[in-house]
Amino acid sequence: MPHDICKISYIYMSGGMRMSDGPGTSERGLSRRNLLKRGLAIGGTAAAGLAGLRSAAAASAGGDPAITEIQDWNRYLGEGVVTRPYGTPSPFEAHVVRRDVSWLTADATSSVSFTPLHELEGIITPNGLCFERHHAGVAEVPPDEHRLMINGLVDRPLVFTMEDIKRFPRENRVYFLECAANSGMEWRGAQLNGCQFTHGMVHCVMYTGTPLRYLLEEAGVKTAGKWLLAEGADAAAMTRSIPMEKALDDCLVAWKMNGEALRPEQGYPVRLVVPGWEGNMWVKWLRRLEVGDQPWEQREETSKYTDLLANGTARKFTWGMEVKSVITNPSPQAPITHGRGRTVLSGLAWSGNGRIKRVDVSLDGGRNWHAARIDGPSLPMALHRFYYDFDWDGSELLLQSRAMDEEGFVQPTKSALRTVRGENSIYHNNGIQTWHLNAEGGLENVEVS
Repeated sequence: MPHDICKISYIYMSGGMRMSDGPGTSERGLSRRNLLKRGLAIGGTAAAGLAGLRSAAAASAGGDPAITEIQDWNRYLGEGVVTRPYGTPSPFEAHVVRRDVSWLTADATSSVSFTPLHELEGIITPNGLCFERHHAGVAEVPPDEHRLMINGLVDRPLVFTMEDIKRFPRENRVYFLECAANSGMEWRGAQLNGCQFTHGMVHCVMYTGTPLRYLLEEAGVKTAGKWLLAEGADAAAMTRSIPMEKALDDCLVAWKMNGEALRPEQGYPVRLVVPGWEGNMWVKWLRRLEVGDQPWEQREETSKYTDLLANGTARKFTWGMEVKSVITNPSPQAPITHGRGRTVLSGLAWSGNGRIKRVDVSLDGGRNWHAARIDGPSLPMALHRFYYDFDWDGSELLLQSRAMDEEGFVQPTKSALRTVRGENSIYHNNGIQTWHLNAEGGLENVEVS
């Protein structure tokens, strides 16, 4: 996204708050009565926060069978070791799975599944829940038969086996991977009801691999070599042009994720990792790297993965993923079921520019903002987990989050984004998401204008 959009210092009508004023500035001078007049009551009391918690004495007096009766798991022996040689989640978590939206694509072999963000905590995505995006289905590649070739403008064209690649120095890096089309269905208004579907084309894992520059140095890149073509071994022969500057900077040739081998749907036995850039460039089942003096203008960087503007022209080579966030809980798939009182709001923020510096949360559709708490590791180009604790008094709320990264880029409103980009694109939508919380605790995907 152009810098003039991302670096806007937004001025809000309520109190004239600027981003530079700091958290909590917009609440000064606002009473509960004023908030009620605005149609949204926020907060509650500490006593209300505890009202929903049952005391042990009350539970015991009521004859709660979970306390008063011996349960089966207290009586009988369970499964022994290696009953499940590869561990599986509890059957009570069987609903925590990737899901698709069948009408999005004509065929499942060129489609997408979504990470259940609303069911996860921390910043690391379990391997079995990382979203999928395939262009020709999942390639099943035997590692002993797989080869990676480097050719083109190099001194020594080379072919590497998997064993060859693993002899180079290796590194462990935690990065998010986001499809450029994440949130793409929302460009023209609220469409899908659940953060799994609006924002679930993102995951974050620890990759183990060798820096790409080591392989390129082994082949010897010629002076004229300014671009790199990465090609996959799947039936779609996915290919993307990558500037040599990026290839020599922080790209990895990875074969492990979260300590174990890549899953087939994540590119087993080897994939390219392009930190902070759109997922389509992270070529899976990586089989060839060609060095050239200009971009190849392939299908996936001309007809696709370009951003069509309102005037009919297209933004090309928009690789970087902009600063973005979403509240994952509560959200449409994770309603508030405990009733009024103490409530923990949780969400994720990320940026292809580096670390997340700050996240603000609004309970009233962007009129007032509160500083959220970022918890856990804060790593460049990785997911960041944030929390905001408040007492919910049963009022209807409009929940939003707004992230800022260490480069000073601020997540824009959807209306600000559309003013510059129009509504024709399906890529790079990082606008602020709004969930409407009703008095019963249910939530819905809405927009605030």
